[in-house]
Amino acid sequence: MRSSGRSIGLCVVLFLAASPVGAQSAISDPQDLVRLTDNVFHLSEVMLRDGTNPPGAARFYAYSMLGAYMTVYTAEHQLPDITSRFRQDPKFKFLKKPRSFNLSFCSTYALLEVGKRIMPSGKMLGENQRNLVDEFGKNKKLSDREIAQNIRYAVEIANQVLDYAKTDGYGKLSTFTGYTPRKGEGYWYPTPPVYMAAVEPDWETIRPFFMESADQFSPMPPTSFSMDSTSAFYGQVMEVYRAVKELNDEQRLIANFWDCNPFAVSFSGHMAIGLKKISPGGHWMGITGISCRKAGVPLDSAIFIHTAVAMTLHDAFISCWQEKYKSNRIRPETVINRLIDPDWRPVLQTPPFPEYTSGHSAVSASAAVVLTHFFGDNFSFVDDTELYFGLPERRFNSFYEASEEAAISRLYGGIHYRDACEEGVIQGKKVGNYVVRSVFDVGSE
Repeated sequence: MRSSGRSIGLCVVLFLAASPVGAQSAISDPQDLVRLTDNVFHLSEVMLRDGTNPPGAARFYAYSMLGAYMTVYTAEHQLPDITSRFRQDPKFKFLKKPRSFNLSFCSTYALLEVGKRIMPSGKMLGENQRNLVDEFGKNKKLSDREIAQNIRYAVEIANQVLDYAKTDGYGKLSTFTGYTPRKGEGYWYPTPPVYMAAVEPDWETIRPFFMESADQFSPMPPTSFSMDSTSAFYGQVMEVYRAVKELNDEQRLIANFWDCNPFAVSFSGHMAIGLKKISPGGHWMGITGISCRKAGVPLDSAIFIHTAVAMTLHDAFISCWQEKYKSNRIRPETVINRLIDPDWRPVLQTPPFPEYTSGHSAVSASAAVVLTHFFGDNFSFVDDTELYFGLPERRFNSFYEASEEAAISRLYGGIHYRDACEEGVIQGKKVGNYVVRSVFDVGSE
């Protein structure tokens, strides 16, 4: 179900299960939205410090947002009950909210509490929690006693979310046998400049939120490997080769704007320097915040939208990673350097995992489906997510336009073949549509 031509206000009312916004929403302070999106970015800052891989980052966003969502849902009962649609019932207990319940304080504190305890460097978020307490205390929005009551409530919610997270299989990843690259031509092998080991080869074992299984939306098989000059695969290899050699300024800008590679490394002499970049999921969480602020949605709606996007990204990564290690396809850089031109280099640094399908293509398409469901087909926005990393903002007329640019950026960057980008988009849209149907019981194109 799409909403072209509808006003944003009508979209929000219809998409939030046809229920009126709550009393808290009616008096939401615009600063509440800024507070929410600022603290979602604080999650990103911690992940940048840790060099969190893309699927792991999506997991951290999803559970942190679930903490925020559950404080709203259990207190107000006016958002759709997404947990009843989970593949595995979390069996969350309803808690009696404090008499002084403050939606913005409590949801933000819970978001930070989950992030603080689920991420390796999460303790950094303790400072953000203290800043939150200072803000509400100094502005006399809440008394010391009321702050303590809200913190207690938020932590109890966070405890339940973290208990649920412990059962998703993440803790077992380190027990699997180490990954060994498959022998034979056409299979993935570690790439320059640091030849990192394969990232998260067992991610398919992580429990999805909504999908029935990791392979529920498996794409078409990739084009078969062949270096016969008349083969389809050879044609795709040469397309990447020429694309990088003939790249114009706009295409180069697009490639860099959507790079989102937390593994990028630069060398200065013999010293390797890690380049901090946001993950694909982090980029789309940023777009979600930009969209909520532009539309001026109520705080509870904004939390719900962020949560839906984060969980969709999480499931899309599981779907994509299952295919990556199933097909295990070789990267363009490896093929071109071995068989065509040893001096050729991609614009972007090749990420350390198999090529098919393109992760950014899949997760971008999945997020675009969900955001289009909330905001409509023709929702224009200015994406300034990458300003933090020194890249100019870009303007888009729709979420699909942005996701399609993200997909083709991987070919411009020299790290993916065309079929990985195109099939990744199809795969991601299937995941996004499935989430929309699961949460809202509606059809979706």
